[in-house]
Amino acid sequence: MQERPYVISIAGFDPSGGAGLLSDSKTFEQSKVMGLGVCTALTLQIASKCLSLEWRPIDEVTEAIQVLMESYPVSAVKIGIVKDAQFLGKIVETVQKGNPEAKIVWDPVLKSTSEFTFFDLETLPQLKDVVNKLSLITPNYNEYSVLRGGDLLPDTNECSLLIKGGHRKDHLGTDILVENEKETLLIPAEGSTTYFPKHGSGCVLSSAITAELAKGENMEVACKNGKLYIEKFLKSNPSLLGTHS
Repeated sequence: MQERPYVISIAGFDPSGGAGLLSDSKTFEQSKVMGLGVCTALTLQIASKCLSLEWRPIDEVTEAIQVLMESYPVSAVKIGIVKDAQFLGKIVETVQKGNPEAKIVWDPVLKSTSEFTFFDLETLPQLKDVVNKLSLITPNYNEYSVLRGGDLLPDTNECSLLIKGGHRKDHLGTDILVENEKETLLIPAEGSTTYFPKHGSGCVLSSAITAELAKGENMEVACKNGKLYIEKFLKSNPSLLGTHS
């Protein structure tokens, strides 16, 4: 039997299980990769709101990444909530030291849907030094606008960009993949019209894509397969907490 590829989620802990490490782990298992996890922050949240956040020291985060990468052949990494640009930079540096070939996907969660701010926006300009070291970033429309406004979008010859369409006013659910300056529209699957809003949907999508990259898929196929996964998740039930099976 072929061994599953190893993937790390570097993300926050959400006790409701809808977002962060727990949702990433569920996604990895369903996507048939071996999921590992490093906690960036302890949050107290439920599906509808985030009440508090406690960041873990960056040294503890990077030490955990180092130990995992020395122990397992990690081929892809998904990064979720991070405190600021420096925090992200140190994580990326540690991952690349462990495996320069590892695919790195960052879901740039600046704010939660319930308007809880995670990322220190004052450090946004420092992202210029980091974005092109990544393989893919997956901003929603609001995050894309913030990054574009700060001239912080990646050079898509270096790092691909997936602009998620869940917050679009027009063509709801149509994502745009920009890779090597070429745009590919990822439209919802035929018949996929009934979606229910879900807590952590961005975490699930980025994890599903990361799993596909770990399995050796190219960026376009990985994003298309990730989209099929998230569509199934969004239709799983009417509550804010989706199911993965």
